[in-house]
Amino acid sequence: MDKNLKREIILDGYQNPYHRQSIDNKEDFITFNTNNESCIDNLDIYFKVEKGIIKDAYFNGEACAISTSATSIMLRKLIGKTKEEAKELLVNYQNMINEKPYNKDLLEELNAYDEIYLQPNRKNCALLPGKALERLLKKLEDEN
Repeated sequence: MDKNLKREIILDGYQNPYHRQSIDNKEDFITFNTNNESCIDNLDIYFKVEKGIIKDAYFNGEACAISTSATSIMLRKLIGKTKEEAKELLVNYQNMINEKPYNKDLLEELNAYDEIYLQPNRKNCALLPGKALERLLKKLEDEN
């Protein structure tokens, strides 16, 4: 993926974020707050899970361009996924951010963050949505 396309994907995810809104009917959602201690990133991420499938997801809060766009793209990719598929996505995404082997085809647009390691202070921004997803997966495992 060339640098201009990466920039476009990140900018679009920031300027036109997918499912960034408040949720009125919160009781149908599992909510996690995730933040970065070193910057303004502070997001509430809402997941609706039915029969082990992520049926819907939203987020709201204040965050930088990297956190906002990464959350937007990740939520769009997670809707309709089983918890096993979500875990596979998460592991591959974290591996990419941490410069470990990963499946590029699985990540699609999330590959826009494949060089975030060049700016170590931005890694936490890119990993922010994954922190909420980890907590969701742990909660779902604990319920079984």
